[in-house]
Amino acid sequence: MRREAFTVGWICALQHELAASRAMLDEEFNTIENHSSLDDNVYTWGALGGHNVVMACLSAGKFGTESAATVAKDMLRSFPSIRFGLMVGIGGGVPSETDDIRLGDVVVSKPTDVHGGVIQYDFGKILPNGAFQRKGHMNKPPAILLNAMQKIQSTHEMHGSKLQTHLLRMRERFPAMRDYYESPGSDNDHLFSSDYGPMTSSDHESKKPTEIRRLPRSTTEPCIHYGLIASGSKVMASAEDRDRLRKENRILCFEMEAAGLMDSFPCLAIRGISDYADVYKQDKWQKFAAATAAAYARELLGTIPTWQVETTAKAEDQYFPYQPQSRAVPANPTRDPSVSFVDNHLPLDRNRHHDLEQKDCRFSYGSSSLRSC
Repeated sequence: MRREAFTVGWICALQHELAASRAMLDEEFNTIENHSSLDDNVYTWGALGGHNVVMACLSAGKFGTESAATVAKDMLRSFPSIRFGLMVGIGGGVPSETDDIRLGDVVVSKPTDVHGGVIQYDFGKILPNGAFQRKGHMNKPPAILLNAMQKIQSTHEMHGSKLQTHLLRMRERFPAMRDYYESPGSDNDHLFSSDYGPMTSSDHESKKPTEIRRLPRSTTEPCIHYGLIASGSKVMASAEDRDRLRKENRILCFEMEAAGLMDSFPCLAIRGISDYADVYKQDKWQKFAAATAAAYARELLGTIPTWQVETTAKAEDQYFPYQPQSRAVPANPTRDPSVSFVDNHLPLDRNRHHDLEQKDCRFSYGSSSLRSC
């Protein structure tokens, strides 16, 4: 099969995210023609819902926005017919009184009036008074994905989701995954209050924070939440910082890769919740959360007709329609030294508004977060 036949790019950061994603394919191809010699990615190729999908994972031990951007750049070089991408993996949930997010749930990036669905919370500059001013506005996912999102939300309201069906199919097809990609159960889902202040992993026993008691759900089906995802170059492991940023922007999830993609790779971020972005991070939920995110991605792609993908503009042309496919980037572009940039090797979208101030982003959300259980 030729490289030009692949229209959907799928990126993961961890090996168990890739395993869960591969398990969602209808068929996995053994080999295709060679890709670019400048591309270090190792790919998985397959079919899902009639679409030819190419998957790649960040290198072992590599994390963050820069690594994700490199994978996407090489993927687009080797597979020039890709129309859009999916960033599929785990993230830290941000539960609140209005957003009942639990471990194993899925958060999908959805634009608001101000943001494109993903914000880079550590991108900005230090003001003279010491305050941090966040800057920048990232692109929305392409219309084809936003329209598919609307359709799948309406379908879930009418009939419920098929996540459990996809998870059962995965475990039946791959018996080795049964013991490791099952839900650990609600008895292993603990949310602690953030009112204990700054805390490190060594403080667990001495400070003993209060566990927040939540009513049990009427179903074991993971819920799907739609709203803002916060992306940064470091792991969010502070309940205090988590809640502060949530109050400013009604963030639903923290992760580390999507900000490296949104302005140069038209895509949607899909995150299974494996922890609560606090010091109590555990690996126990990671594989199940990776599986729920991959199951949602499978269901989403199944709602999009093949012909519609084929008639969508190529990813390379959506954000840079007036530039040649091979772009030279200045070695040392002029930049404001007070601004912290993570993405140093991909050109920025000409429509990105770098002077959007944090104060403009705080009061624009209302009930922008939606949920489907």
